[in-house]
Amino acid sequence: MLTDLHRAQFVLRNPLWFIRRVLGGFRANQGFLLSGAVAYYTLLSIVPMLALILIGLSQLIDTQRLLDTTREYLGLVAPVEAGGVAEQIAVVLQNWKLFGVVGLVILLFFSSLAFTMLENAMSVIFFHRVNVRRRHFLISAIIPYCYIFFLALGLLVVSMISGAIHSFDDKTFLLMGREISLSGVTAGIVYTVGVLGEVLLLTSLYLVMPTGRLALSHALIGGVTATVLWELTRHFLVWYFATLSVVNIVYGSFATAIILLLSLEAAALILLLGAQVISEYERIGNEQFPQDDLRTK
Repeated sequence: MLTDLHRAQFVLRNPLWFIRRVLGGFRANQGFLLSGAVAYYTLLSIVPMLALILIGLSQLIDTQRLLDTTREYLGLVAPVEAGGVAEQIAVVLQNWKLFGVVGLVILLFFSSLAFTMLENAMSVIFFHRVNVRRRHFLISAIIPYCYIFFLALGLLVVSMISGAIHSFDDKTFLLMGREISLSGVTAGIVYTVGVLGEVLLLTSLYLVMPTGRLALSHALIGGVTATVLWELTRHFLVWYFATLSVVNIVYGSFATAIILLLSLEAAALILLLGAQVISEYERIGNEQFPQDDLRTK
C-alpha cells in the first residue's frame, strides 16, 4: 500500500497517465449516464426540498427574507433559472396548508430522491469500496433527511448573516476624503459565504456518500476542485444562455425546464468527475501502474 505522499509523487510523475485513467474509469462507469440521472432526480427534488425547508424555517424567521436568501444562493446551483425556481417555491409556500399530511409526505419523498440517486451513482464510481463493505439500507434511507436537516440549519444561519450584511448596503464611509459605498463590499462577502458553503457541501458529499471511510483531506481536495470547476462552468453557462443559446426558440415554453436540467447536469458531471478522481487516487498502489515508478512505494 502506498502512503498519500507516495500517491502524490506518483501522480506528479505520471499526470497524463492519471488523467487517462480518470477519464477511462469515468467512461467505463458510464459517468455521463449517471450525471444525467442525478440531474433528472435533482430537478424533481429541488423545489420540494427547498419548499419543505422553507416551510419549517418560516415558523422561525420572516418568509420573505428566506425567499430572498434562497433566490440569492440558488444562483450558485441554477445560475440562469434561479428566479423561476424561487418563484415556484414561493407559490408552494403560499399554499402549503392545503397539502395536508399526504402532501407533506409526498414532499418528503421527492426531497430525498436526489440524494438517493447520488449515493447510487457514488457506489458505481467507488465500486472497490462496495465490494468490501456494503452500507445498511436504513443508513441509506436516513442520509437524505440528515442532509435536508443540515441544509435547513445552514439556510437559517446564512439568512441571518445575509440579513445583517445587507443592512450595510445603504451605508457609506470616507476613505482619504472620498465617499465609498458598502454595497459592493457586502455583495462580495455574500458571494464568498456562498462559495465557502459550496465547498463544505461538496466536501461533505464526498465524505459521506461513498461507502466506507474516506480521508477528510481527499474529500476536501475534491470539494475545492469541484467548486472551482463549477464556478468557471457556472459563469460560462450564464454567458452562453444570455448570448449564444437558441433554447428559447427551439423549446419555447419548455425552455425553463431544459435550461435548468442542462445546468444541473453540468453540475452533476463535475461532482461525479471529482468522485472519479478520488476513486482512482485511492486505488493507486492496489492495481497495476507504470513499472518505472514502482520505486515510489
